[in-house]
Amino acid sequence: MRNPPSGTGARVLVVDDDLTVAEVVTGYLERAGYAVDRAVDGPGALDRAAAREPDLVVLDLMLPGMDGLEVCRRLRARGPVPVIMLTARGDEDDRILGLEIGADDYVTKPFSPRELVLRVESVLRRSRAAEPAPRPGAYLRAGALALDPAARRATKHGVDLALTVREFDLLAHFLRHPGRAFGREELMREVWGWDFGDLSTVTVHVRRLRGKVEDDPGAPRLIQTVWGVGYRLETGEPGAADPDGPGSLGESGGPGTEASVTVGDAAAAREDGSRS
Repeated sequence: MRNPPSGTGARVLVVDDDLTVAEVVTGYLERAGYAVDRAVDGPGALDRAAAREPDLVVLDLMLPGMDGLEVCRRLRARGPVPVIMLTARGDEDDRILGLEIGADDYVTKPFSPRELVLRVESVLRRSRAAEPAPRPGAYLRAGALALDPAARRATKHGVDLALTVREFDLLAHFLRHPGRAFGREELMREVWGWDFGDLSTVTVHVRRLRGKVEDDPGAPRLIQTVWGVGYRLETGEPGAADPDGPGSLGESGGPGTEASVTVGDAAAAREDGSRS
């Protein structure tokens, strides 16, 4: 993934077949200093991403022909570009599936464009490893796992792990604090940088991370569940099977955001944007 030099705007690819939504989102992002490319469908999004690599993709789930899930899969197959999905309020299953195939975040329609800009800033900040860079070669280790924070590289038995931005940050956080139990709210605050949000996001990312670092994800020995609390990195004795297995979303909390702006109302959105 390309990291723009300091002082220049990151490039965001907005993919939505609703031209009003795309126009409003583009306007807010450009006012926030981002360079924006747009596409109205999946093939167009893949062509745009191939022609000019984005730093982040805002991707609608419901697209004609090739849906957002398939677009996300293909983008993730090309490289670790961060993806924020736009989903309808009732599409919980698809939203969770989007996180499971590699989306870094989601925003539910109708949404506040200002909230979306904040989410974009948060994901980009994490993807650029905003924490002070450790000295080269300062690896974090646990068993067969080795993680190089400076190079953003993680391996198991010497083989590279294909981790998303959030999965890498989550694993690094656990490795920096072995033996300490973290609640989902705490992980969302310290890894995602959010003070609010749907806690199932954390559960899904822990599940995906276990699938990549555990020998048997169904009976995790490394990232263990602490009943009534959350999760802990355990480098000693093996733990019990995870109660948040497939089909379980764990705890859940609603986003405490500002009042939503229904982006389908073009006039109201434009008027709101002109005042920002």
